[in-house]
Amino acid sequence: MKRALVATVTAAVRAAHAERDFTGLCIALSGGVDSVALLAALGAARKTDRTLARLPLRAVHVHHHLQAAADDWARHCRMLCRSFSVPLTVRHVSVSRVRGTSLEAEARRVRRAAFEQVLRRGEVLLTAHHEDDQLETVLLQLMRGAGVAGLAAMPACAPFGRGWSLRPLLGSSRAELVDFALQAKLDWVEDDSNVDERFDRNYVRRRIVPLLRARWPAAARVAARSTAHLAEARELLGELAAIDLSSLVEGEALALDKLAKLGLARQRNALRAWIAACGASLPDATHLERVRRELPAARADALPVVQWPGGRVRRFRGLLHCDVPQAPPRNLPASMVWDWRRQRALELGEGRGRLRIVADPHGPILRAHLPARLQVRFRNGGERIEVERGAGRQSVKELLRARGVLPWRRDDVPMLCAAHTPLALGDWVVAASLRAGAERRGRVRIEWTGAGRIC
Repeated sequence: MKRALVATVTAAVRAAHAERDFTGLCIALSGGVDSVALLAALGAARKTDRTLARLPLRAVHVHHHLQAAADDWARHCRMLCRSFSVPLTVRHVSVSRVRGTSLEAEARRVRRAAFEQVLRRGEVLLTAHHEDDQLETVLLQLMRGAGVAGLAAMPACAPFGRGWSLRPLLGSSRAELVDFALQAKLDWVEDDSNVDERFDRNYVRRRIVPLLRARWPAAARVAARSTAHLAEARELLGELAAIDLSSLVEGEALALDKLAKLGLARQRNALRAWIAACGASLPDATHLERVRRELPAARADALPVVQWPGGRVRRFRGLLHCDVPQAPPRNLPASMVWDWRRQRALELGEGRGRLRIVADPHGPILRAHLPARLQVRFRNGGERIEVERGAGRQSVKELLRARGVLPWRRDDVPMLCAAHTPLALGDWVVAASLRAGAERRGRVRIEWTGAGRIC
């Protein structure tokens, strides 16, 4: 049994490394029997395999501060890693109860975020998920009404943070890991919360899975075959979505008229892939259908929106725009004074980017016309700016509308002013009073960066 598990880990890591060329190995170490067995198996594999031996190995333990024994678990992990001569990082996190989510789900989210933050570029995070975990995941996803992606359960290897995640033990059972740990005389900790059946996974593990195994002893292995088929289907759906999105996406937005030409299943598939690519969490079936049906059907002059935890889609000018809702920036000043000759860049605050004045022989502004001290503020309504001499002053609102600035970002466009007179809007619009004529020297331009998608 010891040799079999070591061979399994060796083969899985070598195969993944051959495709992705990892820069190092990082084990997610909880201190439980699964991760301890993985650490020991990998340590044994490195003694006989030169490829694995050349890859730096370290471990990370996430301290959740949820149980009284958590400090003891961290100490145990330190002692264990010292015995294997493996560096250990203990990452302390805070798990808060969020309305509408379970403590189990929130702890999982925080733990995942901690691993993403600590993982180095090109490194692979090895977790000890096994065949029984995969069966439990399939059953939980089934009860959540998951689609193909969810029912495909946990992939063996996938992009993660700045590197990858690898589950080399998905073909091994929990019993095999325990046998390995006992034969190797390893010490591990037991998490009392693993018997608390208020948590969904524990309920499935303790109540449902034993009934399935009593009837179908190979339930976990059979379920693993089904997840492999579903993973292939997920890959095909991803390829189809990529084909569709190549003609649907304009910049970062999605064209509604082109989406409508697809069949319903392909519309939903393309929307899921596009939302995920925008960095938002995937909506449930109800919210996805609202995006597909309500946003195109809203009246022409409306700005409809569908929002769910972790995502939001708006419609504007026949295009869908997706983002992740953020808390409104705090403590942003209504206006700022900018001595641009001394202060190279002006930070406008979270989400609003920064301004610079840059020398440019083709720039539209004559440096001599630009006041040494500028007031930078944001739109309140009613502002006007003279773009062409003698043509009268134009509405800032209408200029932004003509520019195609997204309505929900119009109040984030900085106005450079002399006293209360607008002289420029971001790096797009410049007042006639600043413009250079035939001069070839002393020209500058405004540079506005870091504000994200505005148009």
